[in-house]
Amino acid sequence: MAFYITTPIYYANGEPHIGHAYTNTLADVSARYHRLYGEETFFLTGIDEHGQKVEQAAALRNITPLQHCDEMVEKFKNLWARLDIQPDDFLRTTEPRHQKVVQAVLQQLWDSGQIYSDTYSGWYELSEERFLTDKEMEEKGYTKDSPEVSQIEEKNYFFKMSAHQEWLLNHIEQHPEFIQPEGRRKEMLGFLKQPLGDLCISRPKSRLSWGIELPFDKAYVTYVWFDALLNYISAPLSHGGPEHLQTLWPQVTHLLGKDILMTHAIYWPTMLHAAGYAPPQKLIAHGWWMVDNAKMSKSKGNSIDPLDMIEKYGADAFRYVLMREMTLGLDSDFSEKAFVLRLNTDLANDFGNLLNRTLNLLNKYFEGVVPAPLVVGEAEQAIEALALKTLEDTEALVRAFKMNQALDTVLQLVRHANKYINDEAPWATAKTDLPRAGTVLYYVLEVFRLAATLLSPVIPGKMASLLSQLGLNAQDLKLAWGILVPGTQTQKPEVLFPRQEYIEKEENKMENPTGNPTEAAEKTVSTADKVSGAAESTAPEANQEAAQVVPEASFIGIEDFAKVELKVAEVVEAERVPKTDKLLRLVVKIGEEQRQIVAGIAAFYEPEALIGKQVVVVTNLKPVKLRGVESRGMILAAKSGELLSVLTPLNEVATGAQIS
Repeated sequence: MAFYITTPIYYANGEPHIGHAYTNTLADVSARYHRLYGEETFFLTGIDEHGQKVEQAAALRNITPLQHCDEMVEKFKNLWARLDIQPDDFLRTTEPRHQKVVQAVLQQLWDSGQIYSDTYSGWYELSEERFLTDKEMEEKGYTKDSPEVSQIEEKNYFFKMSAHQEWLLNHIEQHPEFIQPEGRRKEMLGFLKQPLGDLCISRPKSRLSWGIELPFDKAYVTYVWFDALLNYISAPLSHGGPEHLQTLWPQVTHLLGKDILMTHAIYWPTMLHAAGYAPPQKLIAHGWWMVDNAKMSKSKGNSIDPLDMIEKYGADAFRYVLMREMTLGLDSDFSEKAFVLRLNTDLANDFGNLLNRTLNLLNKYFEGVVPAPLVVGEAEQAIEALALKTLEDTEALVRAFKMNQALDTVLQLVRHANKYINDEAPWATAKTDLPRAGTVLYYVLEVFRLAATLLSPVIPGKMASLLSQLGLNAQDLKLAWGILVPGTQTQKPEVLFPRQEYIEKEENKMENPTGNPTEAAEKTVSTADKVSGAAESTAPEANQEAAQVVPEASFIGIEDFAKVELKVAEVVEAERVPKTDKLLRLVVKIGEEQRQIVAGIAAFYEPEALIGKQVVVVTNLKPVKLRGVESRGMILAAKSGELLSVLTPLNEVATGAQIS
């Protein structure tokens, strides 16, 4: 089966930012994984060049809209090249191959009665280039005096979108995989409970000339979204005609930001249904990158320039952190400090240190030649079993677009190899049992070969360098165990992931006015202990003291207790927070919502042991940051002496259930 993945075609009105970089990196990583799985793969991205905002931006600069778009195209292409993003096609909506398809679909819908003309009066929002209903005006807080909207009355052409509402509602209900994550699907189902209006799909040239001309009325151009969405079909059609499109469609996954879900989940499938096409297989709406819980924007001065990050840390490092830090469907808070911490913890420490140790031992005892695994025991069998499970688990997570969990799964294998080499101590064994030491080194090196295979879609440049150090090449990127051939001559080890230093900005030093990093760390860990919700139970020897009458001033009323919102949640992700022994980063599901919580329970629970466990969460706490990681809630736990137990319901109940 073919794998077809798309990004939105980005509007040629703004500079590329971290959101664009994330979506295209995710698409590129997904495409590389599916090629690794042996699937025919097609990855499409591009630029949306038409519309009123582009025309106005060009006019302000006293250049033509096409000249403006030409400049923006080069900026996006430059970013993709710098990030080693390799799409199979980059489509511009000004290209004849795209315009031909748009006009053909418009003519088809006109001929079949799916498009009609009418005079319409309403509020027009320039930023979205569309008419708003009275309800939408109210929801956005607009009034007749708001500068964002203007009252317009004109003749236009309309697509009979309302005629396809019942079909679309049934399709979403019967195909739960169609819109992901689940919260976004529920959002669209809720929207479709109200009557769906028809869609204005034209703009008179007297108001907007920069667009694709309607084939049945040359006085109009088509609405920018009706034009843009059809790129998902026009691109594969231009590569191999209807046969190529049939191979890819409808096995297509559209990646998009949550802010454009409406156009993809409502406009697009109804357009396709009217034109005789099946709807896309999946719409995956990811969250936003935030800074201090606020959406990035140039006006706020908090936007992150991906080119700056690439210049400082390299493309592979930037790709890795983008994939490692974002949970599908959730917003993610970006900080350069957390970025550096992730690089150092995962790649410099866990991965890089073990690689250098292993290759240095190989050079010392085997002249850099891969030894044969001659003395295989239970420890080696456990490594192989974990490696095979890692292959299976990673593929399942990749196919579910849970890239952060997939990467953690690979790192868990590397961490196991680190424990294995420490336990087996080949540097000591080599003095008395060289074959045994050689076996240990072989197994660790094979872990690295397999890890290079599994990480190559994310950090292709660094993994190519790793293969070179192992004396291997791209043909050795195989999803199997035991590929490394004894006798292979490795190369001199080089540091793949040097430790990075984060230079704290002056304004951030206010968080630690004493300038004492140890004190700051202690404060952070102390706060983390509180976040875990661990309640010290009374020790036996203190029972008499505990039995004393509690002063009335210590009592609270029921109205005080009612202020604390307690709900049942399910842990869906868990991992250690870098550079701390106490903190776990958890993603919990509370009804239809998912949120991130940091808990100081790492000394008592392995992360994987918490997956699927129901817990009790305080959901109305003010969000805080612990070690640069945002926490939105508190897990309740009871502590007695050296033991700690997370509170769980006696019987399984629905997530989101209120505790009272």
